[in-house]
Amino acid sequence: IPAGSIFGLLGPNGAGKSTTINILAGLVRKSAGKVMIWGFDQDVNPRQSRAAIGVMPQELNIDPFLTPRASLEVQAGLYGVPKRERWTDELLELVGLTEQAESYSRHLSGGMKRRLLLAKALVHRPQILVLDEPTAGVDIQLREMLWRNVRRLNDQGMTIILTTHYLEEAEEMCDRIAIIDHGGLILCEDTAALLGRADSKTLVVDTGEARALPALPEGVRAERRGDGRLALSYAPSRIPTDGLIDALRAAGLPIRDLAVEAPDLEDVFVQLTSRPAPQPG
Repeated sequence: IPAGSIFGLLGPNGAGKSTTINILAGLVRKSAGKVMIWGFDQDVNPRQSRAAIGVMPQELNIDPFLTPRASLEVQAGLYGVPKRERWTDELLELVGLTEQAESYSRHLSGGMKRRLLLAKALVHRPQILVLDEPTAGVDIQLREMLWRNVRRLNDQGMTIILTTHYLEEAEEMCDRIAIIDHGGLILCEDTAALLGRADSKTLVVDTGEARALPALPEGVRAERRGDGRLALSYAPSRIPTDGLIDALRAAGLPIRDLAVEAPDLEDVFVQLTSRPAPQPG
C-alpha cells in the first residue's frame, strides 16, 4: 500500500476485509504470511507496528459511561501518549464534538458515536488510518464531514485504508484499489486503470421521432429507453465510438443529441466478483 495514498480494500460480504484489518490491528492471529506496518515487522516489533496504525471499526465499541473527552484520554493512556503530547481538544473540534465533550457517550446520537470512533483512532497520531465501513448507516452531513477530514489528514501525509460497500465513494476517494473475494486477492490497481478494465460503453442517442432501429455493426446491442432515446452498448476495443456514430449516420438515423456512458466501479466490481468460490483440493 503506497505511503500517503488513499487505498481502497473492496470485496463482497465474507471476502475477508475485516479479517485482514483485524490482522493488521493485532486483534487476530494470522495463520501464515508476513505483515509490515510502517517498516516494522508485526512479529518482531508488535508495539511499534501497532503504534503506527489507527483503526475506526464498524462496531460502536464505546464505553457508554464515559464522556467523549474521557474516552479520548483513556485511549491516549492505553497507547502511552504523555499528557503533554495529547491533542484531545483538537480532536474533539476535528470531529465536531466540542459541545458534547462532557456529555455521557450513551446520550450521543449514532452519528456522533461514529465521530468519536474516528477521534479514538487518531489519539496516538498514527501514520496509517484504517476506516472499516465508516459511512454505513450515517446521514449525508456526517458523510461529508468524514470525507472532508479524511482528505485533510491525507493532505498532511497520513495513509488511509478504506473499506466500503458504497463503491461510488471508493471511486471518488481512492488512488488505488484492491479487490478481494473468497479470501484471495483478485487484483490491486490504480483506480483509473481498474475502471479501464470494463471493456464496455453505452452510446445514448436522441433520435427524435425516428423509432426504427438501423442495421448496426456486429457486437452492438441496442434498446429503446423509456424516454425514447436509443441506447447502444458496445466494446470500445472492437468498435470505436466515432465508427458507431458513422454507422448511425450512414443508416440515415437523425442524431439530435448524444452522450457516452462509461462503466463505473460497480460494473467492474460485479464482473470481478461474480466467479464461483474455488473448490477445496
